[in-house]
Amino acid sequence: GGGEAAALGLKLATLSLLLCVSLAGNVLFALLIVRERSLHRAPYYLLLDLCLADGLRALACLPAVMLAARRAAAAAGAPPGALGCKLLAFLAALFCFHAAFLLLGVGVTRYLAIAHHRFYAERLAGWPCAAMLVCAAWALALAAAFPPVLDGGGGDDEDAPCALEQRPDGAPGALGFLLLLAVVVGATHLVYLRLLFFIHDRRKMRPARLVPAVSHDWTFHGPGATGQAAANWTAGFGRGPTPPALVGIRPAGPGRGARRLLVLEEFKTEKRLCKMFYAVTLLFLLLWGPYVVASYLRVLVRPGAVPQAYLTASVWLTFAQAGINPVVCFLFNRELRDCFRAQFPCCQSPRTTQATHPCDLKGIGL
Repeated sequence: GGGEAAALGLKLATLSLLLCVSLAGNVLFALLIVRERSLHRAPYYLLLDLCLADGLRALACLPAVMLAARRAAAAAGAPPGALGCKLLAFLAALFCFHAAFLLLGVGVTRYLAIAHHRFYAERLAGWPCAAMLVCAAWALALAAAFPPVLDGGGGDDEDAPCALEQRPDGAPGALGFLLLLAVVVGATHLVYLRLLFFIHDRRKMRPARLVPAVSHDWTFHGPGATGQAAANWTAGFGRGPTPPALVGIRPAGPGRGARRLLVLEEFKTEKRLCKMFYAVTLLFLLLWGPYVVASYLRVLVRPGAVPQAYLTASVWLTFAQAGINPVVCFLFNRELRDCFRAQFPCCQSPRTTQATHPCDLKGIGL
């Protein structure tokens, strides 16, 4: 009756909105990263891959879900067949596990950027590391998504895989599938928790112990040395013999101007990136968590233990995850907002455009 027609219209409208938001947000975000040279760094390369994967997932899966909803409401039409359903299930699992593995790799790189910045700046800050991490995420996702395609299906009916039900004969595979996803997401949160403890430990204030430094030739080494003389000598400004504590370390020459320490501004930038990526990871957990819980309840308790409204809402939350990442990134990253205003001035409000004129006049001395 009218209730079913209204429900179908609401489902189709919601799916259409999610599809448009996901495609528009992810494509705009990808264009911003490609066009802006200041964003050509490893963290944004990983974010670019994540947004492209979300856009492809929305483009591949949401139209199929819309067609399935219309076919179910009309109770007519030929089913897509077992091969088509397995292909859609494989793509959905592939994009889901790719996001999970990529977020795990991003968490590890964020920890290294804060805790071991010298190693990160020398070895992991370029595009080769980002390319290797992206390839590893796709390879692991491919390995995790292949078993549902190769297991031979879950029933004798041709359209049985289209029902997306957790049948008793497929329960072990389904539980292992979801358990792997939970383990990966949990490991990612443990990495961020370790990073939080690291930052908190470095912020503790300790009483100063004034121990006199040792110096025979103005090198000032020993327990009481502040390290400034050694830092000057390492940077290439030292004169005289090598300090005893720095024997075997080659000083920086005129051509070695690369910074090795994490200065305050770089530390703030890395912390902003960590907050942004953790917000994306937390939303991934919140949006996929209800579906994982519902799937476990349907397998361990009984198929009817989960209300249909809750199951539909949990599935719709997983669809929303494909379009929420660009919004979160723009909200948590000021650098992205500034680059967006610079690359797309037509999207600025008149008040923002007028507010930039006095700054420009001050910059030229007026």
